[in-house]
Amino acid sequence: MKKHIPNTLTCLNLFSGCIGVLFALEGEFLYVFYCILASGIFDFFDGMVARALHVKSNIGKELDSLADMVSFGFLPGTILFMLFKEASDAAYLPYIAFLVTVFSALRLAKFNIDERQTTDFIGLNTPMNTFFIISLPFIAQQYPQLVYNVPVLLVITVGTSLLLVSEIKLFSMKLTTMAWYPNRFKYIFLMISVLLLIVFKFVALPFVLLIYIVMSLLHFAQEKAVK
Repeated sequence: MKKHIPNTLTCLNLFSGCIGVLFALEGEFLYVFYCILASGIFDFFDGMVARALHVKSNIGKELDSLADMVSFGFLPGTILFMLFKEASDAAYLPYIAFLVTVFSALRLAKFNIDERQTTDFIGLNTPMNTFFIISLPFIAQQYPQLVYNVPVLLVITVGTSLLLVSEIKLFSMKLTTMAWYPNRFKYIFLMISVLLLIVFKFVALPFVLLIYIVMSLLHFAQEKAVK
């Protein structure tokens, strides 16, 4: 039975992503956030459980990418699609939102064959991108003129799409040691992020993404200097 546990978690990631898409189409973005959060938790633990139980498999790896394609590829594209529809009366413009979905697929395919990404990421990972995008409807509640703005949405769509397939090296939160010094930028990122989320909630997520990129650049600059 234990060999099926990781794949069950991955399927729950996929199921949650599917439900999230339906909520996004209805404009129920708080429920979308809950679905994304659930998908993120399932996505984090499926690999961990597979390693702990020594039941890693090729089908698990493929299933993980397929689930992520829905939860962290199609779902963020759907969120942006709904924001574009709110921002513009143009009939076809909202479909450009699915550039994020296309580039998420490219990012996931690249990740599967890129041997440089066994411990860290090259390019923005799809869950982090999705958490950034789900912040936008909530930011729009306070600053509608900022989010329901076609040029802004275009910049976000194109910018995040390019970040997904970029060569920027970003750390993962998997730790080989709990020591402070080699992980200090990860710990600093985590502490600042938690503080920002407590104080500013959803509005903090774009800043969390920015801090993640900055801390990753510092982390790998430190690694390079040590070598």
